[in-house]
Amino acid sequence: MLIGLTGTPGTGKTSVSKFLERKRHWKVIHLNEMIKEEHLYTEIDEKRDAVIADMELVGQRLEEIIGGKENEVIILESHLAHYIADIVIILRVYPPELKMRLKARGYSEEKIRENIEAEALDVILVEAFEWCKRVFEINTTGKSIEETGQHIEKIIDHILSGSEEELSEYKPGSIDWIDLVP
Repeated sequence: MLIGLTGTPGTGKTSVSKFLERKRHWKVIHLNEMIKEEHLYTEIDEKRDAVIADMELVGQRLEEIIGGKENEVIILESHLAHYIADIVIILRVYPPELKMRLKARGYSEEKIRENIEAEALDVILVEAFEWCKRVFEINTTGKSIEETGQHIEKIIDHILSGSEEELSEYKPGSIDWIDLVP
């Protein structure tokens, strides 16, 4: 089962997926790393310090990796995961906290502003609704990696057991930062 772990940069995707990889031994595909390492991109956007993924090549490569492993839990970690996985968990964070996290990473003011606006306007949530069959949200504001990991485990365990009706606290659209848009 492929589960996308997505969200605006800085919401905790990489940290929590590495935690789950160690704790639960779930296979995690760090998509952004794979795209860069395997040159699965069409160009480099130097202004935004990013690569433009070739989603067709990415899809082909993922089929090679995942083929025949549909019964295993595989987490696809990336801000692009919602373009690929049918089930996604979106990590969210309060925009002022996101700003602090991105500053600590050394992001430019322009890139910080772009990501804060994307988080406040629910950009990934809206895209996930267009691309995915099942969408869940977790507010990571003030939560440790372990706490966030427990929420993800709960969601995945309920999906595996067929008891998703018990996941109402992760209902998409329950997190709203729109009043914070500058």
